Amino acid sequence: METKTATTIFEILTSEARIAIFRLLVKYAPSGLVAGDISRMLGIPKTNLSFHLKTIVHSGLASMEREGRNTRYKANIPLMLETIAYLTAECCSGNPNQCRAYRTESGVAAEFLPICCDDKN
Repeated sequence: METKTATTIFEILTSEARIAIFRLLVKYAPSGLVAGDISRMLGIPKTNLSFHLKTIVHSGLASMEREGRNTRYKANIPLMLETIAYLTAECCSGNPNQCRAYRTESGVAAEFLPICCDDKN
């Protein structure tokens, strides 16, 4: 991932509403949600939601498909994972013991974390 792409993604996610929308789309991956459901579930008025969804789709973090009169939005999970990998690619400068200590300290389940630098096969 290029730094410019990562910067765009981070800028998009500086909004509390957009983070909530994206997390909801991730939760409902791979099928996604229609805009009306997103609006109802998050309590975001449809006019505001439309603005945020357009921004998220333009960034590549989500896609949209027409379904009759509705539009379905789906999270771009591969891009999300690529962004996480970008952030963690050089964790601890190749020091696996430090990396493991941070993983333990985080309290995040191991299956949700990237592979440690010495655990790559």
